[in-house]
Amino acid sequence: MSRSASGRPEPGEYGGHAEEDVARVAGDDAAEALAAQLPETLALLRGVDDRRAGKFRYAPRKWTIKQVVGHLSDDERIFVYRMLCLARGDRRVLRGFDEKAYMRRAGFNERPLADLLEELASVRASTVAFLRGLPPDAWARSGVVNGYAATVRGLAFHVAGHELHHRRILKERYLSA
Repeated sequence: MSRSASGRPEPGEYGGHAEEDVARVAGDDAAEALAAQLPETLALLRGVDDRRAGKFRYAPRKWTIKQVVGHLSDDERIFVYRMLCLARGDRRVLRGFDEKAYMRRAGFNERPLADLLEELASVRASTVAFLRGLPPDAWARSGVVNGYAATVRGLAFHVAGHELHHRRILKERYLSA
């Protein structure tokens, strides 16, 4: 079976809150977008001093660079689980998660930034392998995720847009200071 491109999602295939982020994703194939964009994020962060990555916050109650990287891995894992459920025809309503509660127990600031970046690259490789293995009709399979209608394609573009959102914040608020 040859692999088919996901196609771009339409509004209603992902949460409305992700509209701007999804619009920033290049191309019409979620797997290729995810594979192509991570190297830029990794290159942006590889040279960051480990101490700064675990200490600097651009404002009170904002996350550190390490926490942002860890959050990207956590979020992607959860979204891939949701994609798996939808792709396999699981009709259960999938609940949301509290990213702040996850952060309180994650311990990202105690880990080397290089390890967090390696973990993110590993999570992404797994995501891309999963998406590249989907049958063509799986991309449009849908369900309810965190209170909104979504498709596999929409969730995959959401993950890509989420990374781009945080990359922009990292550049503008963390690395330009």
